[in-house]
Amino acid sequence: MLLELVQGAEAGGFIVIQDCTSYSGRHLLKSFISAALNREEDVHVLGFEVSEEELKDGLIGSCLQRLHFHDAYVDPLGWMGHSPFTVHQFNAEELTNLLKKLPQPKPVTLVIDSLSWILRHVSPPAVCKSLQQLKKGVAVRTMIGLLHSDLHQHGIVGSICHLASSVITLTPGDRGLEAVAKMTRRSKSGKIVQDEEIFSLKEDLTITIQGKPSHPRTTQPDPDELEVDPAANLTFNLRLSNTEREAKEKLALPFVFSQEKKSALLQSGPGSGRIMYEPDANDDYDQEDPDDDLDV
Repeated sequence: MLLELVQGAEAGGFIVIQDCTSYSGRHLLKSFISAALNREEDVHVLGFEVSEEELKDGLIGSCLQRLHFHDAYVDPLGWMGHSPFTVHQFNAEELTNLLKKLPQPKPVTLVIDSLSWILRHVSPPAVCKSLQQLKKGVAVRTMIGLLHSDLHQHGIVGSICHLASSVITLTPGDRGLEAVAKMTRRSKSGKIVQDEEIFSLKEDLTITIQGKPSHPRTTQPDPDELEVDPAANLTFNLRLSNTEREAKEKLALPFVFSQEKKSALLQSGPGSGRIMYEPDANDDYDQEDPDDDLDV
């Protein structure tokens, strides 16, 4: 599935490359850029984290003429007053106008390097709104964003990934330069397909699939997701031992009657009495009006 995503088998959509501190996703991002250029597509890169020279390192050939780098690395916040692009311009209207400045024969591929830098300075709802508008617009064919999941809360990462048509989560492999890509792809019909592959990147940014993991990879639970034990660090014990539990189960509760006790209470024996009432002449009792003696 990874090769299909890189080669653009499914046209359009929003692809999120989710990396971590133990494995960077920028090389895979550059592989996407190289594949798009080889397909003779125009690629626009919003560069916040690396310079233009560093991004183009490894990209060779005349295809670089179709690569347009919008430099937000030198002055991302516009403090010097002459930045080609700033983080405050990250909205659907500004980006659409930016892409229309260069005449394009067809919709372009927009690469965001990275979404994490933007999320540090723009509210997550505003970022999600801009991404959704760009998805529905006609100026952008495909969006590819790099997201450092370790830098954000799970809710923010989940909101960004919910907008994506494909999510690639990267973790380091067991050998050398290998890495593991866990992919989730949502088709236009709503079908969700998941896959997991071991891959490696060559110097020319081409991808080689090594296979699939032989066993499910186990990840360390997040400290925020661990269940807190309310009985921990108490000065008294709230738990029962096996012996105490057995004694508790054998104990007869005072409000629970045994079968023998129920039978004894329901049976009338010698000495049991009854209350008999016989009205006398002084009782003025009217059958038609039982409350006649009440002063009401």
